Amino acid sequence: MNRAFTCLAALLLAGCLAAAQTSNPSPAADKPQVTSTDAPEVAQFQKIEDTWSTAVNERDQYTLELVLSPLFVDIAASGEITTRNQQLALVIAGVDRTLHITQRVITVRMMGDIAVANGTYTLHHKLNTAAVDENGIFTHVFERVRGGWICVNSQRTAVHDDSGTKNKKPSAAESPFHIPFLGKSN
Repeated sequence: MNRAFTCLAALLLAGCLAAAQTSNPSPAADKPQVTSTDAPEVAQFQKIEDTWSTAVNERDQYTLELVLSPLFVDIAASGEITTRNQQLALVIAGVDRTLHITQRVITVRMMGDIAVANGTYTLHHKLNTAAVDENGIFTHVFERVRGGWICVNSQRTAVHDDSGTKNKKPSAAESPFHIPFLGKSN
């Protein structure tokens, strides 16, 4: 009886292992998590960014509420941290009537119900009394909610144009990244 029970248990265990090995992997496992620059994802998130920009530019509180998550956190290029409600208050108050933003998505990484969009932006706004055009890059983290995407985190980094300050020698590097003291030297 012990021998029959042991044989039955071994057969069940072997069957379970075989079934586990042949079962379909999860949808996330069959698609590599790489940065996408192809049209479907970039175009989809460009529409969301356009909606966001239009809402800010036209001071449209309700459309902005549809793009930003209630948990939204924004980190501006200046280091200022604001929440969704603070962003909405800025749009409603309209203190800076010159505020205008354009955003362009460059890459999108899909990770299940999370997407990370990277791109460039131009923000026209007032700094003290002067009008300023701030150019930079952004990272926006989106969450899929009820079949749509809402932004939960935004971080912007200003890119300063220092072309007029000094003559910089053009890079002959094969890649856009340079690690000092490693690689070719002149």
